Amino acid sequence: MGPLKGFRIVDMSQVISGPFATAWLADQGADVVKVEDARGDPSRLIGPRKDDMSALYFAVNRGKRGLVADLKSEEGRAAVWAEIEQADALVQNFRPGVAERLGFGYAAVAARRPGIVYCSISGFGTTGPRAAARAYDAIVQAVAGFAACQAGPSGEPELVRSYVCDKVTALVATQAITAALLSRERTGRGQHVEVNMLDAGLAFLWPEGMWNDAFLDDPPAPAPEVSTTYRLWRTRDGHVSLSALQQVEFEAMCRALDAPDIAADPRFASASLRMAHRLEYRAAMEARVASWTTAELDARLAREDAAGGRVNSREDLLDDPQVLENGGFIEIDAADLGRVRGARHPARFSETPVSPRPHPAPRLRSKS
Repeated sequence: MGPLKGFRIVDMSQVISGPFATAWLADQGADVVKVEDARGDPSRLIGPRKDDMSALYFAVNRGKRGLVADLKSEEGRAAVWAEIEQADALVQNFRPGVAERLGFGYAAVAARRPGIVYCSISGFGTTGPRAAARAYDAIVQAVAGFAACQAGPSGEPELVRSYVCDKVTALVATQAITAALLSRERTGRGQHVEVNMLDAGLAFLWPEGMWNDAFLDDPPAPAPEVSTTYRLWRTRDGHVSLSALQQVEFEAMCRALDAPDIAADPRFASASLRMAHRLEYRAAMEARVASWTTAELDARLAREDAAGGRVNSREDLLDDPQVLENGGFIEIDAADLGRVRGARHPARFSETPVSPRPHPAPRLRSKS
């Protein structure tokens, strides 16, 4: 099942960026073999775990076959080459130069498997002052500008509390690999695809994070940064998120808040005026939002067709009616580990549907 049924992929990557990319390809039907040495992918040890399986490892390696191989041994290399010689694509996220030293660089692989799509994922690229540096999500967030853009009223930089650069790199790699496979279908030629976390993070951040640096010639006056307006609002018992980019949305929000005085205030008559008077606007809004419970306001916003919604806790998310309606969660039978809950693959294909219940992630101790 899935649009990539029939494609075979060797995954020599670790932790998140490469494994998450190949997990999405496996969701879409590709036959993915995960290569690990006897110590296992370090992500097996991150977060809650049973035996050799962490929840994080399971989430980014589900649906794959497992191959335990020592790349420094003759037997291990032979086992990996046997998989590569049948593969359509290979993914690795070693630091630059390591794959070549192990004998699995692009030139060596392409010589033995012409037409392969070979994807290298790195932290900062293959040249430059940071090329050889160790790269983790928090470090790339800092260098790519995420931490600065997350600064709150104090001006102190903050991290996005998610592996955002790892995961957006994975999605870029997934799209690039499928694009290269499409090109190969048309031309018969494989290629080397290079993706790095810094480039992916910068491209992801750019549209709103760097909008005041876009116009180079005769630049307009700077606009307020998104961080000054992107905020949550406290209710009597929780929080909601509100947006009112269009005037009709502002008016609907005011109706939901039972705030005709705010709607009629000339200081707030347009988005630009609300921004110019943002401190007064914030004070007026905070008082009105805080007069409602989260459930009351969530219902009123929906009734008035206003843009807003409750802030779900992790527990709330598991029971959210819209998430459940979408079938957002899946349960995978992982044998001795029991059932493992995960997020459903988000794309829906009318002609080549993905499996609603992928296979478990591979075990390390001869249980793949």
